Amino acid sequence: MEEKKVLIVEDEQAIAELESDYLEIDGIESDIVADGRMAVDMVKRNAYSLVLLDIMLPGLNGFEVCKKIREIKDIPILFVSARKSDVDKIRGLGLGADDYITKPFSPSELVARVKAHINRYLRLKGDAKDDPVNDVIEIRGLTIDKTAHKVFVNGQEKILTTKEFDILSFLAQNPNRVYSKEDLFNKIWDMDAIGEVATVTVHIKKIREKIEKNEKEPEFIETIWGVGYRFKG
Repeated sequence: MEEKKVLIVEDEQAIAELESDYLEIDGIESDIVADGRMAVDMVKRNAYSLVLLDIMLPGLNGFEVCKKIREIKDIPILFVSARKSDVDKIRGLGLGADDYITKPFSPSELVARVKAHINRYLRLKGDAKDDPVNDVIEIRGLTIDKTAHKVFVNGQEKILTTKEFDILSFLAQNPNRVYSKEDLFNKIWDMDAIGEVATVTVHIKKIREKIEKNEKEPEFIETIWGVGYRFKG
């Protein structure tokens, strides 16, 4: 079984140590850095299963760090920040983060989310290694290669984050069924929504930007107002 190791990027030492201690109780090792540039360098040089990322950092802020990590690795990124506005959440998720937790946080909730993201990430990596034949979904010019974790529209590759890919794959595998935001959060994040359904909205918007010809008249993922989303089969 692959080792689980987290990079904690946090300039408040007490919070970083608290996060590290609770993860260690659950058997998850961690490194701690307090500087944005050092965080990017650590991700380049080490194999992490997840990054816990604060926004207010010296060197580079968390948004800049997230963007740079996404350019080199597809590991889960969880923002942990005292900034609670929806604007910050939307910006962070739009840059490719997988989740956003606000301070003060429940240690048990933090650990639960970290474990869920890591387990899904490692499971996806394992599936890619073990399956010799690519599992592919093709519909109306959209190709979802689940094994290679790639998406193509009319032969042109579209770069999706892990969670964007997970949502698109799940909906495409269950066409013509309506899923609420809560349903999708529970399915994709492997946990209860806990008031975080805005996360789903942001991810759907980003997916549409990448795969739809016209986002206002989507060909693949349609909104069923007051209910949720449905993939057109």
